[in-house]
Order: sequence, then structure tokens, then C-alpha cells
Amino acid sequence: MRWQYQVIEVKPSLMGAFKQEVLQEALVRQGQLGWELVQIVSPGPMMALLAVFKREA
Repeated sequence: MRWQYQVIEVKPSLMGAFKQEVLQEALVRQGQLGWELVQIVSPGPMMALLAVFKREA
């Protein structure tokens, strides 16, 4: 089996917080396109979250 991978960036607000709705919308949008969430990575405070997805190639 072969996989495709995609990474999307979810940026924090100006105050450094993440809005739940923004993250939820990004996850739903990718799921509707056939992507499965693998992991969410937070490189550090005040930085964007990286959401890693995969799907069959």
C-alpha cells in the first residue's frame, strides 16, 4: 500500500491562541477530501500548528 501525505498549517490568532472553530474547520475540510489526520505538531509557543494527514495513493 502506498500513501500520500499532506501537512497544513493552522496559524494562531494575534494573541497567540488557537480558535477551536478554525482548527475544526481545517480538520473537517481535509476529512471531506479523504485525508486522515495522523498527528498535530506544535513546534513551540506562538507558532502555527502543523496538522499531518495521509490517504492512500
